[in-house]
Amino acid sequence: MKNKKIRDIYHILLQQYGPQGWWPLIDLRDEITNGIHLKNGYHPGDYSFPQNGSQQFEICVGAILTQNTSWTQVEKALDNLKRKGLLDFNILDKLGREELMSEIKPSGYFNQKARKIKIFTDFFIKLNERIPKREELLRIWGIGKETADSMLLYAFKLPFFVIDAYTKRIFSRIFNRVMDNYDEMQSSFQNVFKNELEPNKLIIFNEFHSLIVEHSKNVCKKSPNCYNCILKDLCDYD
Repeated sequence: MKNKKIRDIYHILLQQYGPQGWWPLIDLRDEITNGIHLKNGYHPGDYSFPQNGSQQFEICVGAILTQNTSWTQVEKALDNLKRKGLLDFNILDKLGREELMSEIKPSGYFNQKARKIKIFTDFFIKLNERIPKREELLRIWGIGKETADSMLLYAFKLPFFVIDAYTKRIFSRIFNRVMDNYDEMQSSFQNVFKNELEPNKLIIFNEFHSLIVEHSKNVCKKSPNCYNCILKDLCDYD
């Protein structure tokens, strides 16, 4: 992949959509920070979150729940847990699996996801506020590369670029070739910004991934709206 083109795409998307404020947190809904009203828990331009272990844990649970489903459905599951005071690692650790399954049912695959969350909760508690290594996360049952990197980037503030289906779709079109190798794509993106200082790199990875998602949902859909695409001059898609 061409480094300049990737950089250009980042800046074009950022100019078009602005800071996205990922990862959304339930407690931030309808709050105001830096003079900005936080809609639906997103916090654009404020990179101080998560600010505590509870928020870290919520992001990690959300990363598991979002596997193979939409964020709308994940929010319903998180709201169920939050409303009943269950979105707490110490409480969730003691919660019966059947009850957990019932609360996260809106997210789909609730049987498997309940097991994943229970296993991860035990792992999270044993971290004792330590930041996990990627290899540790990948050894946990049900935690793949995308989920692990989402946790590392958004919950633990480490610069790992997240490669998801949206990223593969957009850049397969831009470079007009199939791009679906996670490791190769991640390495390419991280190499583009390798000389950035770590605080800047973290912000770029945070925003770039979320901007890709936003553009995919609005324009570069399964059936793309190429005519109105702000990236069309950089895209080789036929």
